[in-house]
Amino acid sequence: MKKIAVLVGSNRKESVNLKFARALEKLAAGRLAFDYLDLSVLPMYNDDHMDPFPETARSMKSRIEAADGVLLVTPEYNRSVPPLLKNAIDWASRPYGKNSWVAKPAAIVGASPGVIGTAAAQIHLRSIMVGLGTVLMGRPEVYLHMKPGLIDDRNNITDPETEAFLRGFIDNLTDWVLAEKRAAA
Repeated sequence: MKKIAVLVGSNRKESVNLKFARALEKLAAGRLAFDYLDLSVLPMYNDDHMDPFPETARSMKSRIEAADGVLLVTPEYNRSVPPLLKNAIDWASRPYGKNSWVAKPAAIVGASPGVIGTAAAQIHLRSIMVGLGTVLMGRPEVYLHMKPGLIDDRNNITDPETEAFLRGFIDNLTDWVLAEKRAAA
């Protein structure tokens, strides 16, 4: 089973993106093991805090590096990436020359109560992650319009068409991580 480091860009208790990540985890059971990274423990990125490098950032970098792939689950704040997620991305790219993102297979998804999902945030995030050297899965793109009841209390997707689409996403993510790992070997 392949390990996926999961970075959820919201630390709100009732985060729709955490709920969405948990639903994806359930669909991936038996194929992908999700490792949720707690982004809220990281200090705000600042070059003045490089020496000593924060242990929380070092731990996060180690877990990203140990993972077979990365799943970025982003909300959209003001048509862009939330600061919690951007902060984690910046810490994992440092110190200079020790970028944890290079050649890491990655995918981006997001959920929002808005009808365009997290399309604007994902465009920004794709640009950032490609620039940092991840091997980013291009499709399917997932901009989930989170409607009430779409995901139940046990993290099941209640709409059969949405579930089928997201199973296809998990199939593609699994294949992407396996193919990239073979290519890197």
